[in-house]
Amino acid sequence: MKAILVDDENGSRESLAKLIEKNCLQVQIVAKVNSMQAGLTAIQQHEPELVFLDIEMPNGSGFDMLEKIKDIDFDVIFTTAYDQYAIRAIKFSAVDYLLKPVAAEELMSAVKRVEDKRETKKAHADKYQVLLSNMKGESKLKKVAIPDGDGLIFVSLSDIIRCDSDGNYTYFILSNGKKVVSSRTLGEYEEMFEGENFFRIHRSHLINLDHVKKYLKGEGGYVVMSDNSQVEVSRRKKNEFLEKLAV
Repeated sequence: MKAILVDDENGSRESLAKLIEKNCLQVQIVAKVNSMQAGLTAIQQHEPELVFLDIEMPNGSGFDMLEKIKDIDFDVIFTTAYDQYAIRAIKFSAVDYLLKPVAAEELMSAVKRVEDKRETKKAHADKYQVLLSNMKGESKLKKVAIPDGDGLIFVSLSDIIRCDSDGNYTYFILSNGKKVVSSRTLGEYEEMFEGENFFRIHRSHLINLDHVKKYLKGEGGYVVMSDNSQVEVSRRKKNEFLEKLAV
């Protein structure tokens, strides 16, 4: 894969280049640049399959750079110091990232994921448009990319009624009556949706609080959702859930 490195810090750029050359023989670095504008020029010139892209740069962020590209037909692996909101938006959009300082094992895993999931041009464009839209959401994220085995399905958070666990899979119950199965666990989505209006009321159920119609008392009780489904509340989650509803 032809790759471009975009990072304004020379030390980070060269360190990553050495890691790639040593550990990822399938990646050919065709350009190393230090700014958003230089990145745009390099992409036009070299037509890479993979771009390692720093998020924070003085004259325009990695997100700013992507917004200027009409047709994104390459994969992106973001490289960043810890930025909680940016990383959550990246996870929601099913895009890869590496935390600085970059570890060789994480690098190899990210590159392998790119290799294993080479996608169509439309899938690339949709994925990055969702990411850029989420980054403009300020405190709330808008869409999540759900890996379903064949690719990605993009779903608005407001359309999710609940998520149900089935072993290593998660079923999304949507407001349009459809059900989507994801190859990620419910625990991953619980972590990912932290800060959004979701609550795990049971080891098997993560619900969207915006879709709760009624709470029915009981040992743990039940909630009635907007689709009139009843979902059990576990005893140990009951008090925390009622406190959450009262906010």
